[in-house]
Amino acid sequence: MSVMGRPHLPLRQFVLKMHSRCDLACDHCYVYEHADQSWRGRPLVVSNEVLRTTAERIAEHAKTHGLDAVHVVLHGGEPLLAGRTRLRGAATALTAALDGVCELDLRIHTNAVTLDERFLDLFAEFGIKVGVSLDGDRAANDLHRRYADGRSSHDRVLKGIALLGRPRYRHLFAGILCTIDLRNDPVAVHDALAELAPPRVDFLLPHATWDEPPQRPADDGDGTAYARWLLAVHDRWTATGRTMDVRVFDSVLRTLRGDSSLTESLGLAPADLAVIETDGTFEQADSLKTAHDGAPATGLDVFAHSLDEVAAHPGIVARQQGLDGLAEQCRACPVVRSCGGGLYAHRYRSDGSGFLNPSVYCSDLLSLITELRDRHMTDQSVRPALAEHHLTELATGRGTAATVDLLARHQLALVRELLGHVWHETAHTPQGEDAWRTLTVLDSEAPESVDRVLAHPYVRTWALRSLGGDAEAAATAVRGVAEIAAAAAARAGRPETVVVPVRDGLLRLPTLGTLTMDAGTEEAVVRTDADGCTVHAGGRTYTMPRTGAKVPAWQGSRRFDLDGWSVTLEDTDPWRDCHGHPAHPRLTESEAEAWRADLTAAWAWIRRELPEYAPGIAAGLRVITPLLPSPENADISSAARDAFGAVAIARPAAPETLALLLVHEFQHVKLGAVLDLVDLHDPACETLFYAPWRADPRPLEGLLQGTYAHLAVVDFWRARWRGGGGRDAEVRFSRWRDQTAQAVETLAKSEALTGDGERFVAGLREALAGDAVSADALRAARRAAEEHRRTVRPPRH
Repeated sequence: MSVMGRPHLPLRQFVLKMHSRCDLACDHCYVYEHADQSWRGRPLVVSNEVLRTTAERIAEHAKTHGLDAVHVVLHGGEPLLAGRTRLRGAATALTAALDGVCELDLRIHTNAVTLDERFLDLFAEFGIKVGVSLDGDRAANDLHRRYADGRSSHDRVLKGIALLGRPRYRHLFAGILCTIDLRNDPVAVHDALAELAPPRVDFLLPHATWDEPPQRPADDGDGTAYARWLLAVHDRWTATGRTMDVRVFDSVLRTLRGDSSLTESLGLAPADLAVIETDGTFEQADSLKTAHDGAPATGLDVFAHSLDEVAAHPGIVARQQGLDGLAEQCRACPVVRSCGGGLYAHRYRSDGSGFLNPSVYCSDLLSLITELRDRHMTDQSVRPALAEHHLTELATGRGTAATVDLLARHQLALVRELLGHVWHETAHTPQGEDAWRTLTVLDSEAPESVDRVLAHPYVRTWALRSLGGDAEAAATAVRGVAEIAAAAAARAGRPETVVVPVRDGLLRLPTLGTLTMDAGTEEAVVRTDADGCTVHAGGRTYTMPRTGAKVPAWQGSRRFDLDGWSVTLEDTDPWRDCHGHPAHPRLTESEAEAWRADLTAAWAWIRRELPEYAPGIAAGLRVITPLLPSPENADISSAARDAFGAVAIARPAAPETLALLLVHEFQHVKLGAVLDLVDLHDPACETLFYAPWRADPRPLEGLLQGTYAHLAVVDFWRARWRGGGGRDAEVRFSRWRDQTAQAVETLAKSEALTGDGERFVAGLREALAGDAVSADALRAARRAAEEHRRTVRPPRH
């Protein structure tokens, strides 16, 4: 089935209503307090039959479409009112139905007033992540979230969150959802939430439509009061070191870089969500309840209809049209790819236009996105500093999305500096001058597009080669500037013309791909506009629209969106061959799909078994470069010091091995960025040291890099051991934990660490503590370590 000639997209996210009532009486609740009142006629509690059939429908849909993962949120009303037995039934039914079909990301969203250890033990058994609603401190929260008799819910919510903060349950804490009220002090709200140490906070605009607009102060003449409130939170969040992820800020910055949003209220990603009510009826997103009575209804239910039929419903398909599904005013907006028209429900107007309107928060969104773009993308004069708490956090081997994003922004600042050096220290041609002027204009008017290109890992590789000082380096410099300008113009969709020098018949557009032309072609004229890119070279014209038919000579970058992680498989850029191993030539479609499948499985494993590593990878690992396999089929992987955001890997035999290589190599990427910001050791130290993972002694920085990378190796084998990997996993964990600890002590005794370095190494030592193994595993691990030491020539001191 299709609408407007387009096949419907599969659904991946499901909200399963466990209970249709709530023990609080929040006056801003979209379920009970807005236009749709369908809850009144629904059963209080979902039945076992609905649970079983829903699980079967989701499994059927996932199998039909080959989905790698589905996300299910147990919701309400208040889902804890369904009781532990019914919640166990839901988790059991879903887990059993999806076993062997795809990964299940199971969550629950609760007000937490009745959350206790028995609930959390149940959630720990099934790996159910817990999100909590809380609007700030007591005064802020009690504006809306009270019991029906007016009592405050604040103390009981804090007790529930305190339980989630215990080490035993900390891994279950998904974050806090906070609805904005302009009467609340944004700084006080931020500080109250940050004090609870949530991994993430989701600040939500209160649900409103053009018929029922949001409350605004009398002096809000430009309609940006909500933007100003959020920007005040942003400034406090930044000033205090970004101790938690904030979904709205992360989503804006991701979309400005060309990545996918983390929330349906921003970006152009198609909707892929369905709601199952307690009576088994399918509905669209709950937020539509704010539009009009019956707005979310589909007329479908789990007993009589498949999820393919739900996915083909006109209301859901309408939210899958991307740019084409927006109002004309939105399509012409400069921030549309970040805003995406705002939340679908917030566009509603009952004058006949329905949802084909800008968001009722249009001015707020424009102001917020523009301000964040200007603060993060255009001010490169001051490099972001790495505070002590950032270094402490990174010393654990992990790293939040906010901290890794800080490293990425510094790396971008470095590349911008290098670009300036390249231009000012190399000879120019008239065409090169034109390209530089185009790039300068783009940097002023579409800085996010320029940053997206400059953040490509191999731009820095090109820049360093361009500073070689010889004629070839100068030619490389001019060609690279033109390539960057053309790629940025194409990304911005602006009408520009750039003349790009061509070498060996290859036109390179970093982040986009390469175009192969006749070997004698010396230059290409690249013309860009909103529809795509046209290249004139050697008497031929190549047209590359944004979407549509493929051009045979064009080898585009392959980007995979893997459930919160956008990563490019880079097999075209000629500067990718900097990893010490031969880069794989262009992959066939089947080879690329095999990579997609393995990356999907590896990413699911990381998110499930090493969740502390996932946010950093999602924030900072942008590119994977395939390597040629070794003749011996040994695992090969590498990270280049001057290619932040990329790792190179020869595709291993198993996705779990790929997961290990990803976390291992990304450690090198992170530490390389740290070393660009902080001196951890004396660079004059020439002593070589024994490294338990190498056949040759290593300089101090090499030992530090290897030690840091092996924190991830230790955590990998710890997870494998705890996950039932048996004696082999226990022995490997024991060996790498003990030998990494030995390397830590070597570093500590080197007498070449700075004060920051000593604190960093102390953090490494602390991260390795705990988890006693059996005597048998310990003996086997020590035998392996001794065998390795006998094969290594002694280090020189």
